[in-house]
Amino acid sequence: MISLGLVVAAAFLAGLVDAMVGGGGLLTVPALFSAYPAAPPVLLLGTNKCGSVAGTGVAAWRYSRRIRLDWAWLAPATLIAFASAGLGAWTLTWLDPAFLRKGLPWVLMMVLLYTLKYPQFGLQSSLNPHPSRLRLWRALAIGAVVGWYDGFFGPGTGSFFIFLLVRWLGQDFLQASASAKVLNVTTNLAALLTLAAAGQVWWQVGLAMALANIAGSVVGTMLAFKHGAALIRRVFIVVVIVLIVKTGLDGYAGTTSF
Repeated sequence: MISLGLVVAAAFLAGLVDAMVGGGGLLTVPALFSAYPAAPPVLLLGTNKCGSVAGTGVAAWRYSRRIRLDWAWLAPATLIAFASAGLGAWTLTWLDPAFLRKGLPWVLMMVLLYTLKYPQFGLQSSLNPHPSRLRLWRALAIGAVVGWYDGFFGPGTGSFFIFLLVRWLGQDFLQASASAKVLNVTTNLAALLTLAAAGQVWWQVGLAMALANIAGSVVGTMLAFKHGAALIRRVFIVVVIVLIVKTGLDGYAGTTSF
């Protein structure tokens, strides 16, 4: 019960953070590995997806009720992201993702430096909101690349979605967070279905985490609605810094990876 309490508390906090900028796995995956050190890693990763897909789904639904989503590009990008995440999970069955570990912190560092260099980055929408062919192709590219990455490796997926939606599609952080949740719930679902089919989900723990993750996502979306893009930008910067530290330790110090 103590172990379950630990992962449920982590799932609540993860839902709160993940609802704004992603990065919930920074909390839940280490909590699962600490609480159940004897369990197979793939089982814990599948269980984590069970919790995260619920919270992300609720966050996506709440955002869709308050934030105008541009389905002209978001719907096809979501389908591409789902398929790409499934492909990424399949790729994981025959290709070791170790080659990504050393490069990931440097990619995240570039994301952080770009965000800090432009203080107004993501505080206001910068492109015409009406759909265009270029906008659609950019959205499809984001869905394909980040979706595959989430199925294959995963850390920082939500943050990558948000950064690229702000940078390439000109959304502010609040709009990007809303759109990213729709994309991310599909990539989580694709990974969950793949791992569940392989029997790699601990449903009792996963469902408890799902309820806590949902509660956290409700609180996170409430904060996002109240404080808008400015708060999400600040939380985004903090989460990216933590991701840089975590992935740097994984890649160069040999600590346990997520």
